[in-house]
Amino acid sequence: MANLKDIKKRIGSVKNTQQITKAMKMVSAAKLRRAQDSVVAARPYAGKLLEVLSSLASREEADAHPLLQERGKGRALLVLMTGDRGLCGGFNASVSKAAEKFIKDNPEGYEAVDVMIIGRKGKEYLKHRTPENIAKVYENITGDISYSTGALIGQEVVEGYASEKYDAVYILYNAFRSAISQDVTLSQLLPVVPQDVEEGEHQVGYLYEPSRGAVLEQILPKYVEVQIFRGLLESVASEHGARMSAMDSASKNATEMIGKLTLQYNRARQAAITKELMEIISGAESIK
Repeated sequence: MANLKDIKKRIGSVKNTQQITKAMKMVSAAKLRRAQDSVVAARPYAGKLLEVLSSLASREEADAHPLLQERGKGRALLVLMTGDRGLCGGFNASVSKAAEKFIKDNPEGYEAVDVMIIGRKGKEYLKHRTPENIAKVYENITGDISYSTGALIGQEVVEGYASEKYDAVYILYNAFRSAISQDVTLSQLLPVVPQDVEEGEHQVGYLYEPSRGAVLEQILPKYVEVQIFRGLLESVASEHGARMSAMDSASKNATEMIGKLTLQYNRARQAAITKELMEIISGAESIK
């Protein structure tokens, strides 16, 4: 049977760990509220912009703007969004595995796939599996997400596509559903995917002011920036939700472990007391 001192030490260690998990849960819960509010506020604008741009892409000629041009199957860029820290369940692993699957299966048949990774955990996962596909890594930028962060990444993506370095751009992230549910989401960012038009539906044209080129030059890069910004917000909210759930489960497991160790401690202590009593009685009997 385990030593009483060792069991007591283990109980103290588990209690200390439980204090940490409870604190992390509270911090994640507070951050989740703010992140969730940001996601809810950004979704309507991002969704409507995607709808308008998809509709516009179905009405415009491909040569109207470089971001509308569909090219061959040369090199594609995958923007992968993960976290910089762990202790959040399967949040990082699920989206990283989806990225690995996209690279290896290559469902669209591209000659090569480059990955732009946002978050240290995505880099750690892929550098041991597909290191040759990692083109760029951004770390420690998800602590305080602002639109300027998404805009800078969006500008880099736009430049890569406009210069014909890439023939397509995809974005992969965890979409926030609730504190206990996140959906791995893969969507094509560039070229803009035209909206499906049902048979018999009348397509209404657009009037541009001051000109078609000027309007598209402003709105298409903005669309990329907004979608990346939304993806970052979704990913951050999902991370906080996943960490809160993971720390809640860890706290509950710690409570159960403390209960089992306490029971084990009491049994060991009772056995030690019984053994001492037996030794005393045996000594007394031997004296008689």
